[in-house]
Amino acid sequence: MDCAAKFEKEVAAIPGVTRAELNFGASKLTVQGAFDPQAVYLAGTRHDIVARPAYEKGQEKQSFFAEYKRVIISGLAGCALLSGWVLQHTQGLTSAAILLYIAAMVIGGFSTARKAFFSIRKLNFDMNVLMTIAVIGAAAIGEWSEGASVAFLYSISNALESFTMEKARQSIRELMDIAPREALVRRNGEEICLAVDEIRVGDILIVKPGAKIAMDGKVIKGTSAVNQAAITGESVPVEKNVGDEVFAGTLNQEGAIEVEVTKLVNDTTIAKIIHMVEEAQAQRAPSQKFIDRFAAVYTPIVIALAIGVVLIPPLVFGRPWSPWIYRGLALLVVSCPCALVVSTPVALVSAIGNAARNGVLIKGGVHLEEMGSVAVIAFDKTGTLTVGRPAVIDIIPVTAKDEKQVLNLAASIEQFSEHPLAKAIVEKARQEKLALLPVEDFTSLTGKGARAKVKGKRYFIGNPRLLDELGMQTKETGQVVAQLQEQGKTVMVVGDEENIVGIIAVADIVRESAARTIRELKQAGLRRAVMLTGDNKATAKAIAEKAGIDEFHAELLPQDKVAAVNNLVNKFGKVAMVGDGINDAPALAAATVGIAMGGAGTDTALETADIALMADDLAKLPFLVRLSRATLSVIKQNIYFAVVIKLIAVVLIFPGWLMLWMAILADTGAAVLVTLNAIRLLRIKPELY
Repeated sequence: MDCAAKFEKEVAAIPGVTRAELNFGASKLTVQGAFDPQAVYLAGTRHDIVARPAYEKGQEKQSFFAEYKRVIISGLAGCALLSGWVLQHTQGLTSAAILLYIAAMVIGGFSTARKAFFSIRKLNFDMNVLMTIAVIGAAAIGEWSEGASVAFLYSISNALESFTMEKARQSIRELMDIAPREALVRRNGEEICLAVDEIRVGDILIVKPGAKIAMDGKVIKGTSAVNQAAITGESVPVEKNVGDEVFAGTLNQEGAIEVEVTKLVNDTTIAKIIHMVEEAQAQRAPSQKFIDRFAAVYTPIVIALAIGVVLIPPLVFGRPWSPWIYRGLALLVVSCPCALVVSTPVALVSAIGNAARNGVLIKGGVHLEEMGSVAVIAFDKTGTLTVGRPAVIDIIPVTAKDEKQVLNLAASIEQFSEHPLAKAIVEKARQEKLALLPVEDFTSLTGKGARAKVKGKRYFIGNPRLLDELGMQTKETGQVVAQLQEQGKTVMVVGDEENIVGIIAVADIVRESAARTIRELKQAGLRRAVMLTGDNKATAKAIAEKAGIDEFHAELLPQDKVAAVNNLVNKFGKVAMVGDGINDAPALAAATVGIAMGGAGTDTALETADIALMADDLAKLPFLVRLSRATLSVIKQNIYFAVVIKLIAVVLIFPGWLMLWMAILADTGAAVLVTLNAIRLLRIKPELY
């Protein structure tokens, strides 16, 4: 991490470079300006970094040595160190052992010394400089085995740290490999195989069973079940019919389908996800910014202390030089806060990558940290806690013989209406497989209902106001209507010119996962769940009771939702707001963390919120809370562990109990341990139901 930051600064200083930004998590360097690419490559070599243009990615296969260089170097250094120890302590061949120790120092420490040389030229006393001084200093005072041990242990810690960081970065690479690089396309009546870069909007993809879909588009022929887990995190395949949207990187499981391409390769949903994850991993979270500032002050102080340890006892108190030089070298080794600097970014890279693979897009480390300390979650109602479309809940016959007769009559009239409530009634009739009756003289009564002739007889369907106007309201009917309205349902009455045939109640259905999600959120540590809606109080109360909401606020305009969110922030501290990302944009912006539902294919949701649930699925929220809280916990564990190890090591130096090899384990070993601890976040998975 420290070397990467120095590489970024060196590239920024190259003549002609106007901007250089290194994404540590994605191993991606963005450089702008008129510059020589070779200069960037050379800057990388000085930091043991291979820098090549993005368009060359994957074209150049690494040799075996290049791929396993760190492991090979550590192995050779270890063999030389072990052979020297055996010759010295079992055969008494000290001179031969010293030569092997020197070989271990050169093999294990050459790369470090090379980087130290370039750092010293810039007066930058980093970890490489400190390690090189420690090795040379140990040799200078005759501690050959100690110097060899430092070189070997530092090389092996670099190899381990590189391996664990690659493990963390693998999450973004897996995302990049989701979508195919070529597809079978029908263009001008001819079927051809094209690279995705050559596919244009309007081309027709031919997707066979078991094949991945290469581009975003709409199904124009065929039906199939498509596994969208790579994009939305949904474990169950989704049925796709003509007109449905499909995404690049998803898997066509059953039937053959034809898809009309609607987006170019760089505009697909998966491309946007990858871009946003890379941007998120590049952002510095609050804890990381604090650590960077702390390290900038801490390191010079400890270096000054090490110089004092070397000089003051011999010069002031007449102590022998050799032991205090040794102790000063040990202090130098533990002085650079590698473990501290690495502790936060690795955790954030792991968590953000894991979330993206499971259909949760977190747009920055700051939002992940904030989510980990949220006390209250506020929900929009329509489309968030509910499915967002009305459905028939109750059918009550009055003079009709049964429910089917009421439904059939209502659906026959409403089949000509475009009103959402009418569509709900027609859909219910289709589900019941009812044959709709022929209708004549259909008339829409704006704001009230509709009239029509069915089998030569005039019928109506409408709200209770229409019933009052017709003078057909009875005490019994009024009680039933009032009871249904108290339950938050919209009531429609079906009748003819003389009698009420029946009553139909329609309501927006609470999501099946809503109550379970609220329950799991509380188990995960959330203090309160709140619902904010523009709907009436009766409906809001009914939905809140079904979903297990603690508190609700009804009849809110958009500005009222913002005020409600601000009040919650003032009362409880950090608050997350969950909405659809369009109507709730002001409230999402006002919350500590804004979470949009159904981000897949919805540009507004992706752009508005801090976090997007790619599937239209509330069940991802408990996973998000568990992951964010685990991330905060891991960051704290890493910071405490790194600081405690440093303090213990520093205390042990002064009585001379800390050997150089112990110092190297204390520092670089701690860096490896905090990295391993951080990548545990990759193992947190959503619960499967």
